[in-house]
Amino acid sequence: MNDYINLTMNNIDKEHICCAIGDPKHQKGVFCKKEWIKSKLKDGHVFRKLNERGKVFIEYEPLNNAWAPISGDNYMYIYCLWVSGKFKGKGIAKELLEYAINDSKEKGMNGICVLSSKKKKPFLSEKKFFEHFEFKIVDEIKDYYLLALDFSGKSTPKFNENARLMKIENKEFTIYYSPSCPFVEHQVDELSNYVEKNNVKINFIKIDSLEKAKEVPCVFNNWANFYKGEFISNTILNSKSFEKLTK
Repeated sequence: MNDYINLTMNNIDKEHICCAIGDPKHQKGVFCKKEWIKSKLKDGHVFRKLNERGKVFIEYEPLNNAWAPISGDNYMYIYCLWVSGKFKGKGIAKELLEYAINDSKEKGMNGICVLSSKKKKPFLSEKKFFEHFEFKIVDEIKDYYLLALDFSGKSTPKFNENARLMKIENKEFTIYYSPSCPFVEHQVDELSNYVEKNNVKINFIKIDSLEKAKEVPCVFNNWANFYKGEFISNTILNSKSFEKLTK
């Protein structure tokens, strides 16, 4: 039997949160992510991880409180399900997902949903894995899918209308980001220094509230790149990858 831990206000300061374990340059981001989780625990946020030193966890919460441009009646939303390295192929992802499904049912939710894509994308769950557990496509924007497992037959979640835009009026290179991802503070600092030294313009928009997260003009809420008004990717950039992308 695998041993799992749910983060609480009593243990979050001493427990790692799986991403960027021990990487000094990302500790500012990890701190911001932990502070964000602390603020969300009262909203029913769940971060469940294997009691091992590894990147093995599931993170979810009620959709109404979730920092995602998605709406639905009494649904749970999965931010991330990640099992990496030596922990793959041992049924751990199945156990984590089944825990989230059962927890959602016990809490009286109508269903549970997750963001995915046609092809594998960074920081997105794999469509085939969820389809194996009878998740169905309930909405889509271009090559991005909203998958849901309905318990009640009463309703299905949908992307908010603003998420369907996938474009903005500002033509400058624009990055939307939020503390819901633990890596990004380092990248934001690095890019800010880069643009200052190289006289390049990047418009940073921090998603720092539920309202802003629900109103983003694309399907992503943790990192989204726009160029010449168009969404181009959710790839988290550093100075080198930004330079390569814009060239």
